[in-house]
Amino acid sequence: MASIKKKSSGGGGGANWMDTYGDMVTLLLCFFVLLYSMSTIDTKKWEWIVQQFNKDYNPTQAVEPGPEPDPANSGGGAGLPTTQVDEAMQELYDFLAAFAQQQDSSVSVSKGDGYVFISFDDTVFFDGDSSTIRPEGEALLDGIIPALERAGQYVDELRVMGHTAQRQANAPNRVDTDRRLASGRATEVVIYLQERLDSISPGRLIPMGYGQWRPVSGNETSESRSKNRRVELVITGKDLENILEDNFEQYYTMYETTTGQTVERPD
Repeated sequence: MASIKKKSSGGGGGANWMDTYGDMVTLLLCFFVLLYSMSTIDTKKWEWIVQQFNKDYNPTQAVEPGPEPDPANSGGGAGLPTTQVDEAMQELYDFLAAFAQQQDSSVSVSKGDGYVFISFDDTVFFDGDSSTIRPEGEALLDGIIPALERAGQYVDELRVMGHTAQRQANAPNRVDTDRRLASGRATEVVIYLQERLDSISPGRLIPMGYGQWRPVSGNETSESRSKNRRVELVITGKDLENILEDNFEQYYTMYETTTGQTVERPD
């Protein structure tokens, strides 16, 4: 019986596709090398992105590892910079608490985790329906400015919050006049502080007007309404261990991430 021979599919050209594939991979490699050569890595953006996925990430320790922190100075391993901020905030609180004791009940001071809170009776600062600071209010601000000046390099933000009270218990104030009055009073206090503070950047001074919408007392009597008319200051300390926890830095980092533009930070 005659043998049956299989037909050849071609003369050794079955692997020719690998040549084309190899050329394509080489071209892709050259393309990505070209992209990489033109790119730059923004360390702050990278650290911000990494921290969104890992809240325990510490860019300071990751980039510049150093000796282990001394627990005696760190209060549990936070490191010396955080201790300096804590000490500055404590010194600020001690000064303001002593200052408040010298005043009547128009000033109150409290302290939380990383911030100091001050509340002023609004009637000490302003006349009715006015945002012009009275001399008594200027004297109170002049009394706390030295302490703010000393703590300035450790301050993340100083927020000034203006509040009003309802004139009638069951009738809210007009929205436009209420909001403008509260915002105007907070702004006047910020202006007064900005013109006299050198150690706190103006970008860290923030006026906020809440109007009548965050009362601490009722509006049934004139006495209770007077407690709602107030100006409050919240001073928060910087996180020197992690610059991305600084609200000031967060703003510019998010701006750069969103727009792709690099911004030169003010003080």
